[in-house]
Amino acid sequence: MKYKTMMNNFAIFIMVHGRPDKSWTYKSLRNQGYTGKIFLVADDLDESRFEYKEIYGDELIIFDKKKAALEMDAGDNTDDLRSTLFSANTIFKLAKERDLKYFFIMCDDYTGFYHNFKEKHSRYYWKKTRIHNLDKIMKIMVDFYKKTPITTLAMSQGGDFIGGDSGSNSEVKLLRKAMNSFLCSTDRPFKFIGRLNEDVTTYVNLGSKGTLFATITNIMLVQTAHQQEKSGLTDVYLDYGTYVKSFFSVMYNPSSIKVSAMGSKNFRIHHRVKWKNAVPVLLNQIHRKL
Repeated sequence: MKYKTMMNNFAIFIMVHGRPDKSWTYKSLRNQGYTGKIFLVADDLDESRFEYKEIYGDELIIFDKKKAALEMDAGDNTDDLRSTLFSANTIFKLAKERDLKYFFIMCDDYTGFYHNFKEKHSRYYWKKTRIHNLDKIMKIMVDFYKKTPITTLAMSQGGDFIGGDSGSNSEVKLLRKAMNSFLCSTDRPFKFIGRLNEDVTTYVNLGSKGTLFATITNIMLVQTAHQQEKSGLTDVYLDYGTYVKSFFSVMYNPSSIKVSAMGSKNFRIHHRVKWKNAVPVLLNQIHRKL
């Protein structure tokens, strides 16, 4: 693969497991104008790793999952290693070994990348258009990231816009969170924590200590329907249910996250972040101790 226009010190790492015939994210990146480096990251316990190797060759990296697990905080004492926690944290090491300064961590189930914007005369107000020049978008995001103290920068996703134009995020350009995709730097390392729901657990736990996580709302990714596609982590979520998944975040952040029911008709258990408790507060000078 010849990398035409992207930065030499940048790459995208896609965490994969159990579905080499799918790889939606890889296909979406290439079909939407990304010409740079891509590495697929699989663990050595994945029975389909050899099929990935046949398809992607040198673009596939296989890591020792049990060894990686010894260095990470999974939040429980089970032997269940079904989690993206281990690959996500390992990617920081893989990026450094390849002399990369900037890199994206992504899941394998993105069906497309879109510009997301508000159009006041549109029937649905929020409008998205398919991106065709992802090289340019990646460069813009990296340039923005360089100029800020943000630890990691994410693309938005559908759940960030619940409520449409009347939702709490309708006027926000940057959200203080990061889920699903993570623009990172080897100069700004951090560790994901918790075997399940690790993205939420991490941005709330580290964010409450002053670490900046951000989501840019004008760039959006679209995923396949959760828990409906075979392989990946579908079996994990079906085995444990959303209560256990959400409760991992509660264990790490009991003052900031609670488990609650979501939905107006079809209720489901989900985490809910209490933002007043989840971020540092700047106090007025009148509260300063003399």
